[in-house]
Amino acid sequence: MTTVAVVYHSGFGHTQKQAEAVLEGAASCEGVEAVLMTVEEAAEKLDELDQADAIILGCPTYMGSMSAEMKKFLETAASKWFTLAWKDKVAGAFTNSSSFSGDKLNTLLGLVINAMQHGMIYVGLGMHPAADDPDSMNSIQGPGPDTLNRVGSFTGPMSSSFQMAPGDAPPPGDIATARAYGLRVAEITKKLA
Repeated sequence: MTTVAVVYHSGFGHTQKQAEAVLEGAASCEGVEAVLMTVEEAAEKLDELDQADAIILGCPTYMGSMSAEMKKFLETAASKWFTLAWKDKVAGAFTNSSSFSGDKLNTLLGLVINAMQHGMIYVGLGMHPAADDPDSMNSIQGPGPDTLNRVGSFTGPMSSSFQMAPGDAPPPGDIATARAYGLRVAEITKKLA
């Protein structure tokens, strides 16, 4: 059985919703077991991650960078670097912020670089902007909240929650994008495993 671990930090609940969607997508792939862990749980079960075929990391973008809790986890997981325990595992990443940009790309690039440090194989989103509504790209309003990849990321899912409560945000399109990404990472992992 191929195993995909989704490790996340969520400060207010928005990124947790995104993580749950990534998990759901990964688990929907036949022959894949998907597990969800907070960064705190993952730090306590670090050796269990050695058995995962893929590790997908997610956290909010705070002040243009990854959350301190995710950074702390990455520093704890640096112990795996010395033995290259995660070399050739599949990696992925996702993030959320309260605006369309919020400099989310910086967070994803930090997570990509971490994966590269470990010798992992990173999987991007593999989806065009406004994937299910390309005509929305021809309007001043742009893609709406129900649109897949409305933020237009290629590195990994980016969601925008603005100042909405976690029950109202991220919007359906951002959640569906995260779900599709989880499935993509699981399918690629299964092929490589």
